[in-house]
Amino acid sequence: MTTRILVVDDSSADRLMIKSMLGHYTVQTASNGQEGLAILEAEGPFDMVILDINMPVMNGFEFLEIIKEKGLLRNLRVMILTNYDENDNEIRGLQMGAVDYIRKPIQLESLIARIEIHTELLRMQKLLEEEFSKQTQTYNKIYQQAPIGIAVSFNREPCTEDENPYININPMYQEITGYSSDMLRSLGWEALTHPDDISENLRYYERMVSGEIEGYTMDKRFLRPDGTYVWVNMVVSKIDLHVNHKYNHVSMIQNITLRKEAEQRLMESERSKSVLLSHLPGLAYRCKYDEHWTMEFVSDGAKELTGYDSKDLLFNQAVTFNEIIAEEYRTMLRKVWSDLLPLRQTLNAEYELVKKDGSRIWVLEKGQGIFNEEGELEALEGIILDVTEKKRMEENLKFQMEHDSWTGIRNQYSLDKVLTEDLNRHDGSSKALMAVNLSYLHVVTLVYGHHYTQDLIKKIADTLLLYCSSDKSLYKFQDNQFVFYFHEVSSREDILKFAKDLHESLENLLLLERINLGFGVVEFRSDHNTDGDRLMKSMLIASEKGLENQEQLPIIFFDEEMEAGLLREEEIKKELVQITDHINPERLSLHYQPILNIKDHTIVGFEALARLDSTYLGKVSPVEFIAVAEKSKLIIPIGERIIDMALKFIKRLYEKGLNNYWVSINISPIQLLKEDFCAYLFNAMGTYQIQPESVHIEITETVFSSNYDDINKTLGVLKAHGIHISIDDFGTGYSSLSRERELNINCLKIDKSFIDKLTENEENSAITGDIIVMAHRLGHTVIAEGVENEKQLSYLKSHQCDLVQGYYFYKPIQVNEIFDVLL
Repeated sequence: MTTRILVVDDSSADRLMIKSMLGHYTVQTASNGQEGLAILEAEGPFDMVILDINMPVMNGFEFLEIIKEKGLLRNLRVMILTNYDENDNEIRGLQMGAVDYIRKPIQLESLIARIEIHTELLRMQKLLEEEFSKQTQTYNKIYQQAPIGIAVSFNREPCTEDENPYININPMYQEITGYSSDMLRSLGWEALTHPDDISENLRYYERMVSGEIEGYTMDKRFLRPDGTYVWVNMVVSKIDLHVNHKYNHVSMIQNITLRKEAEQRLMESERSKSVLLSHLPGLAYRCKYDEHWTMEFVSDGAKELTGYDSKDLLFNQAVTFNEIIAEEYRTMLRKVWSDLLPLRQTLNAEYELVKKDGSRIWVLEKGQGIFNEEGELEALEGIILDVTEKKRMEENLKFQMEHDSWTGIRNQYSLDKVLTEDLNRHDGSSKALMAVNLSYLHVVTLVYGHHYTQDLIKKIADTLLLYCSSDKSLYKFQDNQFVFYFHEVSSREDILKFAKDLHESLENLLLLERINLGFGVVEFRSDHNTDGDRLMKSMLIASEKGLENQEQLPIIFFDEEMEAGLLREEEIKKELVQITDHINPERLSLHYQPILNIKDHTIVGFEALARLDSTYLGKVSPVEFIAVAEKSKLIIPIGERIIDMALKFIKRLYEKGLNNYWVSINISPIQLLKEDFCAYLFNAMGTYQIQPESVHIEITETVFSSNYDDINKTLGVLKAHGIHISIDDFGTGYSSLSRERELNINCLKIDKSFIDKLTENEENSAITGDIIVMAHRLGHTVIAEGVENEKQLSYLKSHQCDLVQGYYFYKPIQVNEIFDVLL
């Protein structure tokens, strides 16, 4: 989205000139403060306001004061227009919340440079605010490749690394100043500032540090190591790094040495239009609308842009402009002009020029037709700018968008794009997708750390790349998956041989890391009406089956049985969607299994167990439909419905005077990671007037496989409000007794698999006893689930287990039958 700018100035000439200068931004204008305020409130939000101070009806200061009172200034960057003798107005404007000032008469380069700086500042501020929720690697790429210098926490005085641990200076900042990051820190910015600029810089800096202003912008000079100095436009803004840190600010600089030199030359004497145009970037022109684009005026910028002197282009003396337009763009450019001129519209066209030395550059031409009073076209006028670097950056961004940042391999976005194009060809060729699925990578990460896993993935990627060819391409799919795309397949045997070769190459590396490998293949023809998303889903299902099939060659081809499973999953998803849309919501219900005190066998609480009665599939296991809900993100509305039903049940218990029972609700990690989960739960409990001690939350150990700190923090909030937290199926996932000490929980539920083994042998029984002892030492209650016989109960009772549930006492009971048990 382009930057939106509001220009508020009573001078129609200034408004028109500024709007013309900022043609590639979205610009609106107002003739006074009152009109500007109305536009701001009715058509906002805007990113910037260019504000004249001296205006009728409502002046600039009144405008600033009103938008500040209305809270409109917080997300707005205001630049005031002043004259060279209005220093007091500049200071007052900055004190009232403006971030910059522009002196009249307005210079194009100065205006654009400042707009670009503030546009970049807005972008970087957003990036900084989002930094802690984004991947460090993505942030670093943007930060390192930013086209302006950026310095976070650049110290004023010389500092050691220990004294300023937050400093971070990007490569462009180092390139502009000529110093490395370590040298900049050890010297401090004051020592590098030109003596003539120190006073002004310190005055702004001290006002910002004192809290008088939030930031400032100024043009200043940095002394470089070779004794020269570089002019920069610098924007400094406060950021919150640490309460006790001295340098809580970020500064951004752009090299404006050439601009300053041009300004100096302009200030020395009055210049004619041709001299002014000669100092604009690129090439300014006036030409005929003929087959040669015969030039009647060409600025001196022609030499730098094309390699030809301006006199060579004038009136086709040495070369016609048409000849230096790359041949493949000539027809296009002429057609665009022919379409725009009858409509009196402005040209904005990008194309390539061939320079005198034969090299090519990308240019942006902005032009318009000049018509006489009779409406006849007299000439074309415009400017042509070199945008080669911008094009290069676009190509870099495209590469980053289509490739995995760590391995350099094309990513899922790229695969989607290629697959869609191939499917649309309908050429009847046989193709296949083969997923290379790696299991237990998360375990490697937990044991050895993220960087170790990343290096391992890079080694695997390098091995897989060796198997690419003209008819087989490799893509990085998800964290633990790669995909080979077979553009042409002769037979299934070819795929099997290829998978066998891959397996042999990777086997030693993966065996050492205890990682399982599975291949999943989906075969298709491009003449079939096939959906790309469906193909990839089928491939992933087959690859998961491949992981389960750890035979000599763990490969599975997607077949009709898996297709039926996929259709079943889609049917379940459709049913869940209908339930969330309140269509036959009764198909989702809760049954309640009593939980008993092991000493006297009295019921103390219930576990709420979800049940789905499908119209087409009949009764569906919660293991199956909850997995579908989590995969499709429907677990949020489904989970909220389950919570609502459980709270209503507790409310019914209250109404019958049964206030001493609690209900345990199973919660998905996806729900826990939702920012407003705690607020939602507390609000729902408030709606039904439910006490915290009546609500228990059950989570499985798998929630701690990732996002450990975030989830444990959420559990801490729930626990602090009096809600009990239990770990369900303990012993089957990622936790350990040693780690339980760190968790914000109250209770362990021993998985049924441990209870089943109590009747097998003494060794298996001892494990369960040890779990109970260690959990009690950590202050946790212990619940044994799945108790089915007297022997299991006797063992648990002899080892002081606290609570039990299972078929030995009660099966899950429908809600209307609960009260027959309790009353």
